[in-house]
Amino acid sequence: MKKGFYTIMSAQFFSSLADNALLVAAIELLRSSQAPAWQVPALTPMFALFYVLLAPFVGAFADALPKGRVMFISNGIKVVGCLLMLVGVHPLLAYAVVGLGAAAYSPAKYGILTELLPPSQLVKANGWIEGLTIASIILGILLGGQLVGPQLAPLLLGLDLPGVETGVDTAPEMAIAAMIAVYALAAGFNLSIPRTGAPLMPLPRNPGTLLMDFVSCNSRLWQDKLGQISLATTTVFWGFGGNLRIIVFPWAAAALGYTTTQASSLAGVVSLGVAAGAIVASMRMRLDRATAVIPLGIAMGLLVIGLNLIRDIGVAIPFLLMLGAAGGYLVVPMNALLQHRGHNLMGAGRSIAVQNFNEQACILALGAFYTGMTKFGLSAFTAIAVFGLLVAGVMEVIRRWHQHNLRHHSQEVERLLDHARCDDCH
Repeated sequence: MKKGFYTIMSAQFFSSLADNALLVAAIELLRSSQAPAWQVPALTPMFALFYVLLAPFVGAFADALPKGRVMFISNGIKVVGCLLMLVGVHPLLAYAVVGLGAAAYSPAKYGILTELLPPSQLVKANGWIEGLTIASIILGILLGGQLVGPQLAPLLLGLDLPGVETGVDTAPEMAIAAMIAVYALAAGFNLSIPRTGAPLMPLPRNPGTLLMDFVSCNSRLWQDKLGQISLATTTVFWGFGGNLRIIVFPWAAAALGYTTTQASSLAGVVSLGVAAGAIVASMRMRLDRATAVIPLGIAMGLLVIGLNLIRDIGVAIPFLLMLGAAGGYLVVPMNALLQHRGHNLMGAGRSIAVQNFNEQACILALGAFYTGMTKFGLSAFTAIAVFGLLVAGVMEVIRRWHQHNLRHHSQEVERLLDHARCDDCH
């Protein structure tokens, strides 16, 4: 890998670590304040909100500045979100500000890969970044669980600075304060990311121009016979996976009687499975064979329904590992194919912004759907069953859509696959 790749990986690791530890801290902050139960799953759609609202602008912003600087600014916004939580702003609103930082970060994080690396290394690079991201999710969720747990939290709260009143008096507040330091560490790595030499694309002065450009880019990717399938698949995967991290918490409480700290370890198990699947996919899959993994999406939806049958931790752990592995093996090749088509059609930053818009809109929609089921009194088990059936059904529609393209647009699909096959060899 080229110089700078591992600096990017380090910055991504610590930023993602803080994102996930902060999620657990926010969950415990809501629970400890006796917030209504529906507010916990509402954290996911609130995080996704600015991904959707600012999608026409963040891609162009990422292409207008060196991407290391964009990531530095984004981590600064996440710090502001943490500070808002500490001064008493409602966790849902403060977490939305953290989501704003993440929305600006993502196009730069993925876009720099297509600027730095040749197409032949994209699947491997995606395996690295997804594997490392998943590792940071595992460690972040575990770290967040321990920071709000009964062993570590009292020790940290007892470390008062002489003559300094921090206002940090509870375990969730201590966890949030610790994440400010981790975001600062990630920002330090951002400043060390080298320039790739890719030309910058100045921001248009008229916001309407950006909006029309985004609509055009979105339409172009959805009309591409491979772009539409990879975009649809990753959209559903992230909609599913983004909410699964939250769903594990009420499921673990209902099925196993787990606390937030205990449930955080199970969320980490799912992420460990995703990491394993991502690593295997990066070694085995080729860009032109990415669509072969679509049936795994159907399997994921059906597997999550099986959670309702589990009441024993010895069964839950291997089951969650298998569920995560199916997702990891699915997302790496499909994500690489999507980046490849997007980069060829419109440029790195804009294509990632389109991808984020669709994926986060799905996270928001599925999160709102699950939150609504919780708010209207459905049990965790019923909500999980409905959620899983919905995901499996949509993935089956995508599978049939691709089969239709192969039958009725075979020449175009083969031409695009040949292009991917050719680039994969260079």
